[in-house]
Amino acid sequence: MTELDLGGASGAAIRERCRSGKFTGPTADVAHGYVQANLVVLPADAAADFAEFCRRNPKPCPILETTKPGDPEPHHYAPNADLRTDLPRYRVYEHGSCAARPVSIERWWRNDLVAFLIGCSFTFDTLLLAEGVPVRHVEEGCNVPMYRTNVACAQAGAFRGPLVVSMRPMTPEQAERAAAVTERYPDVHGGPVQIGDPAGLGIRNIDEPDYGDPVSVGDGEVPVFWACGVTPMEALRQARLPLAIVHEPGHMFVTDRLASDLLARRS
Repeated sequence: MTELDLGGASGAAIRERCRSGKFTGPTADVAHGYVQANLVVLPADAAADFAEFCRRNPKPCPILETTKPGDPEPHHYAPNADLRTDLPRYRVYEHGSCAARPVSIERWWRNDLVAFLIGCSFTFDTLLLAEGVPVRHVEEGCNVPMYRTNVACAQAGAFRGPLVVSMRPMTPEQAERAAAVTERYPDVHGGPVQIGDPAGLGIRNIDEPDYGDPVSVGDGEVPVFWACGVTPMEALRQARLPLAIVHEPGHMFVTDRLASDLLARRS
């Protein structure tokens, strides 16, 4: 399989390439139609508070699946997958600081770790393209731009922090179509949280994202912001757990489920 084939690959094929070290990049334009997920791994004694944080902040943190302590296999979304090896890249946090950005977390895995899969907006990018709505980071072959905002998430235990958003530029008419499409998929963040006015979210410079890559914004286009699954990363940094593991922003876990499954599940 060449890099040019990755858009038509299955979730299992992408995971195999991650596991073998052949693919370590962003997943925005791979496995079209498959559900992609953010990853959060933390000790079991913190899992209940984190689950409550997600419940209180469902827009950025829609939980798809939670594993049992010590089990790296997401039995519902990708049977036989291994969350320790099957993402392109990870971030390991120790006491709130990033200690490593590895391509495997096998050396950090413990029997008390619980993994959460959280819905990702990359899932609906190909749906937007099918509707004639541009997805600029796919067009430009880069990672999606992501920004910390001035919107505070609802706190749960030690977990607190700002809402993080991803951005896709489009015309106002395209933004309306994008909202209509994405609102049907609340399990992967649903509709936009804001259209236009980045300053209203505390974003000073749209060309300087906090995560990911900047993308071009054309004449007549406005930035459209969706809640982002990097939000839990900010909460984990604030919680300062001895150990927490997440995906590298934009480097998602690609599941075996189709986006259409999510629509059917909520309709």
